[in-house]
Amino acid sequence: MSFSSVSSFPSFPQASLPHALAPYGWDDAWAAEFAPYAEQGLVPGRVVRVDRGQCDLMTADGIVRADTAFVTPHDPLRVICTGDWAAVQTAGNPRYVKAYLPRRTAFVRSASSQRSEGQILAANVDHAVIAVSLAVELDLGRIERFLALAWESGAQPLVVLTKADLVPDPATVGHLVQDVETAAPGVQVLTVSSMTGEGTDVLAAVLASGTSVLLGISGAGKSTLANALLGADVMEVQETREVDGKGRHTTTTRNLLALPGGGVLIDTPGLRGVGLWDAETGVGQVFSEIEEYAGQCRFHDCAHEAEPGCAVLAAVASGELAERRLDSYRKLLRENQRIVAKTDARLRAEIRRDWRMKSAEGRANYAAKRNGRT
Repeated sequence: MSFSSVSSFPSFPQASLPHALAPYGWDDAWAAEFAPYAEQGLVPGRVVRVDRGQCDLMTADGIVRADTAFVTPHDPLRVICTGDWAAVQTAGNPRYVKAYLPRRTAFVRSASSQRSEGQILAANVDHAVIAVSLAVELDLGRIERFLALAWESGAQPLVVLTKADLVPDPATVGHLVQDVETAAPGVQVLTVSSMTGEGTDVLAAVLASGTSVLLGISGAGKSTLANALLGADVMEVQETREVDGKGRHTTTTRNLLALPGGGVLIDTPGLRGVGLWDAETGVGQVFSEIEEYAGQCRFHDCAHEAEPGCAVLAAVASGELAERRLDSYRKLLRENQRIVAKTDARLRAEIRRDWRMKSAEGRANYAAKRNGRT
């Protein structure tokens, strides 16, 4: 999609700056942060799209195209991204982004490559909308993974079950919602159908304040949902494969668009991989019931494996806690520890020291047993 072809972006006179950018999230706090840049004659703008070393920004005078050469550090987490508020030099050609304001929140995942790098997907987000298609079998583990990243970002997660029209039985829909609610404690779960309009008004009301990022795998119906919320066919839509319900990447860049009922929406490409990135707090939030049980364990460093007095294992044995939840919790914690260890030399040393201690204990136990048999 080319932003130059979208006529819905308004043009505002510079004098009405607060009113011009308010629909895109501008407030008094941002104005205070920007004051030093205003003294330098720079203009505020919100990044609506980034590609090929340049970005489009919404300013008081409408969309501006600017070069990002001044804000391209080696750290991939510090590159400018969709949702950032930036200070733009608009005089001359080309125009340049000179800096961006400190982020309030940032949605980060592990890069898809094998390198130990994070990738920032969106900045200054208030709501993280996780789109999950009801056209295929629910993957609760993937939902938990998305939720961990959402909580870690500082945004409020929201799970939206799309394509509800493909599940005509209300009882079945109710069971599916209940399954997701169990995997998403403290998170609102909505069912919507972009085809019939079911639930879209409720979702629009939730997103009417602040900035929302729309996340999910290919085929989850994100672009169709974005069009329903925008009230226009802004985002291109492609069919999903009947054999597995998966789709091709319709959205190829992260685009920020103003919603007609208020708020702004960042649509993202379908994510093939959703790797954690230093998300221990987020994992704990997703599995808050396990964290509560853990607080009742006899030992404060209980690993919930076979320790005596483990309240977590007791909850599994009594049926209060699903074993699937505990397995998913362990898996995400292990993955997160590996990611952090790649970038934290001290933690790597601690893990190696722990491995050596456990290895020594194992050899000692084996030797003791062997001596007892002889």
